Amino acid sequence: MTVSKRKQDFPILFQQVNDEPLVYLDNAASTHVPTPVINDLVTYMQTSHANVHRGVHTLAERATSQYEAARETVRTFIDASSVKEVLFTRGTTTGLNWVARSLGELVVEAGDKIVISRMEHHSNIVPWQELAKRKQAELIYIDLTEDGELDMADAKEKIVSGVKIVSIAHASNVLGVVNPVKDLAKLAHEVGAVMVVDGAQSTPHMTVSVQELDCDFYAFSGHKMCAPTGIGVLYGKQTWFEKMSPIEFGGEMINFVYDDYSTWAELPYKFEAGTPNISGAIALASAIKYLEEIGLDTITKHEQELVEYVLPKLLAIDGFELYGPRDASKHTGVIAFNIKGVHPHDLATALDMQGVAIRAGHHCAQPLLRYLDVHSTARASFYFYNTKEDADSLVESIIAAKEFFSDGFI
Repeated sequence: MTVSKRKQDFPILFQQVNDEPLVYLDNAASTHVPTPVINDLVTYMQTSHANVHRGVHTLAERATSQYEAARETVRTFIDASSVKEVLFTRGTTTGLNWVARSLGELVVEAGDKIVISRMEHHSNIVPWQELAKRKQAELIYIDLTEDGELDMADAKEKIVSGVKIVSIAHASNVLGVVNPVKDLAKLAHEVGAVMVVDGAQSTPHMTVSVQELDCDFYAFSGHKMCAPTGIGVLYGKQTWFEKMSPIEFGGEMINFVYDDYSTWAELPYKFEAGTPNISGAIALASAIKYLEEIGLDTITKHEQELVEYVLPKLLAIDGFELYGPRDASKHTGVIAFNIKGVHPHDLATALDMQGVAIRAGHHCAQPLLRYLDVHSTARASFYFYNTKEDADSLVESIIAAKEFFSDGFI
């Protein structure tokens, strides 16, 4: 089965929006869930749903078995060395906050430095801002090159002695660039810093090996990779998780509770307080198996072909302003842009009237947009179930919207 034929697994895509066929190009915000994943989720809910770990009855044991099997599926997917290094979270934001709160308290002191980049999502900015305030540390930003790539010369100047944490997006949710995480990790480790990676925009689209990247922490979300919302993963090297303290308490993370103190469960349960999102973890594992059946390298290639096909067509539109590299080979499936003279929210509304779903706004990256000197942008983002026909619809709808705002008809 070709990649584009996988679209048949997504009934939600076969509907009319404003009397037009839906063209869904908002995948950087959330992808859709295929029928096989939905079926696996329904089967679990209908046959095995129960709380995990402590029950001895059949349903509890069945649910526990599936939940822990999901953890192993994640482990192999990201090439972690042990299931003790895989924590289930609510998503990327939760994972990054856990690291900033727990690791931050452990390694950052007054006067230390935390390094991030200009292209980060708010979820990879605000937790570090708060840590810097708590610890009286300095938050430093790596600048970008003229075409929107990470400036590695600037990175080398800023990742120096006194830096305790470096936290960078593997791929930008606005500029569509992939950052050299392995090189950054090397720079970080040379000065004794910890390397944290926001993998929300990379994990769904490319093969990821946390061991090859040599990052210390890596967070990602299920809803951006064909799983439901509310489930995510935080990977961390076991040596760090063993040193770190949990930041949520109760339920599964407890070992013994005495009158005056408590002890924590072994990894990975030490950090997973309360009843976990069992169904979400099982659905995430199903989504991973679905993606692996297609092949992450195949997904990368398909998205690259779509960008190489559509980007020249978009750049040919008069007044089209691209944010990020003009070289299609340097792009993920994310394309952020503006049309001169048209507010991006107006453009997104006009495209929606033609059935084309894109996003408009600051994309939870206000510092980046200030750096680019724009208030907001439009953003189209492709996934493996998109086709060249979808790309053509994007181009045609932009041209029609541009004519409407110029001439008053669409």
